Amino acid sequence: MGKKRRPLPTEPVEAVIESLSHDGRGVTHIDGKAVFVHGALPAERVRFRYSKQQRRYDEGTVSEVLEASPQRVTPRCAHFGVCGGCALQHLEAAAQVAMKQQALADALRRIGHVEPERWLPPLTEASWGYRRKARLGVRWVAKKGRVLVGFRERGSSFIADLTRCDVLTPAVGDRLTDLARLIDGLSIRERLPQIEVAQGDGAVVLVLRVLDPPSAADLGLLATFAEETGFHLYLQEGGVDSIRPLPGQGIDLHFTLPHHNVRIGFEPTDFTQVNLDLNRRMVDQALDLLDPQPDEQVLDLFCGLGNFTLPIARRARAVVGVEGDAGLVERARRNAERNAIGNVRFEQADLYAEPEPNPSLGDWRRGHFDKALIDPPRSGALEVLETIAASGARRLIYVSCYPSTLARDAERLVNGFGFRLAAAGAMDMFPHTAHVESMAVFERD
Repeated sequence: MGKKRRPLPTEPVEAVIESLSHDGRGVTHIDGKAVFVHGALPAERVRFRYSKQQRRYDEGTVSEVLEASPQRVTPRCAHFGVCGGCALQHLEAAAQVAMKQQALADALRRIGHVEPERWLPPLTEASWGYRRKARLGVRWVAKKGRVLVGFRERGSSFIADLTRCDVLTPAVGDRLTDLARLIDGLSIRERLPQIEVAQGDGAVVLVLRVLDPPSAADLGLLATFAEETGFHLYLQEGGVDSIRPLPGQGIDLHFTLPHHNVRIGFEPTDFTQVNLDLNRRMVDQALDLLDPQPDEQVLDLFCGLGNFTLPIARRARAVVGVEGDAGLVERARRNAERNAIGNVRFEQADLYAEPEPNPSLGDWRRGHFDKALIDPPRSGALEVLETIAASGARRLIYVSCYPSTLARDAERLVNGFGFRLAAAGAMDMFPHTAHVESMAVFERD
């Protein structure tokens, strides 16, 4: 017989919150055991109720704030605390940014055993209405007698019952109930589980994931909705390759990087940064820090659509961009052609795999580069660090979406390949969430 699980305490518990976890929960200790408390901030005295007990830690949710932090603010969204889209609306914006800078510093020190020679000021932009890429859940809920559209509830597979969302681009965030009403009127309302939102500089594309084909009446309702709202509607009946616009709904999605005279085209489900204004500032900072010269060759790994590659090419002698997704590589090449940039070469390669033995493949792995930039996923870039070091690059800009793997890779670059961590700083790509983006500069003589 397994050990019987003890019932959760029913009475609220009083505690003083000691710190903030990496995911934005307050941290306290009860009888020596860590408790992560949703809705609590450091230095607050709160009452909380237990929601889960584990062997190594417990979880809880604030029921009453007895002594509030001076940094506590009233959440703007009526759904905060239930919806899982945000974690930090109760913390003032400046304090959120400071928390992210501190999380980066802690990871570098604790995991990488390094500290930057200087700290870059955090990059910030508007904290509301910033999100131009999103995946929204859709569900017909019989008990409510209607369709819900929104993010999932915190820690749950249920869709939050949202009327609006203030972090989404207002074109979508202000129309969630309109979207729900539209889908409620479709014959396939129970067979439409998700909507992908994509917006560049212009109109919004909504990709409706459908498990059954819409009827002729459904198509009529969708066309009318598109005409009334200005949305461009696409259907996805299978994999990504099945995505198609409704008749007359196709659009050239793109965003511009005006300081670099670059226009990036993309498909609705391509990876692009959710926060376009912050992305522009990020690219500007990366180019300033990299400082490519007219006689230099630069390597850009995990290059995607050319977000950094094409601006670098405006200033360097030559740039090689490498990306694992063949579709992104093809569209990056198309972006280079449309921008009349001829000193860039894009290659497709699995950057986490051992290089092919065929000498005709992967010649970028054996090339000389003066400088490099990498923008890897959460798993980091450990597998390509040796290649970067062997290329002769004297400066590396590392754009990170996960402090722990940046810190791990920093330790390897500094102690294994003779780089020093010249600078680092956080970027608030996802305001009101605990997600930490950052940029680091590595240099060697």
